[in-house]
Amino acid sequence: MGFLDRLFGNTNKEEETMTNSKLKIGIILGSTRQGRVSPQVGEWVKGIADKRGDADYEIVDIADFKLPFLGEADAPGIAAWNEKLASLDGFVFIVQEYNHSITGALKNALDLAREAWNNKAAGIVSYGSTGGARAAEHLRGILGELKVADVRTHPTLSLFTDFENGSVFKPAELHLTNVNAMLDEVNQWSGALKTIR
Repeated sequence: MGFLDRLFGNTNKEEETMTNSKLKIGIILGSTRQGRVSPQVGEWVKGIADKRGDADYEIVDIADFKLPFLGEADAPGIAAWNEKLASLDGFVFIVQEYNHSITGALKNALDLAREAWNNKAAGIVSYGSTGGARAAEHLRGILGELKVADVRTHPTLSLFTDFENGSVFKPAELHLTNVNAMLDEVNQWSGALKTIR
């Protein structure tokens, strides 16, 4: 059976069982700095996602893995990071914009794995002075190289309207629709791509 058949739901019983099991989606916090707001955004996305009941969602905090910089001595965190990514079927990246791009910590974390990313789907929730749009665009290019299919719907959060004093996350109600649409796409694509891994 071809990829398009699987994508559009024309499956046999064995494939049906595989695609009907709950997907595991990691919500990756893309910042490690002190005072970061990504945990607030990540928990908000997870709260929306958990109400859906369509997948198992978990927060994956890069800071927990204590990753070395690429090219430095190997560290136990690299193996644990790769194992965690390998256990997931798809991702939602919480991305904040720094100097028109993603954080160094996120770029490093992306570079410290390869096969664990391959043939999976991802959504992006970004924030910054322009909604984090430039960081998200940079991330899309990197994800393409890692064989991660990024979905089109992209919730963007403004530091001016969705954060009080730049530190307390208070999202506008309108973002709920975009987050749910993005999660719909992540789940559909993650399910389809699982059949070719």
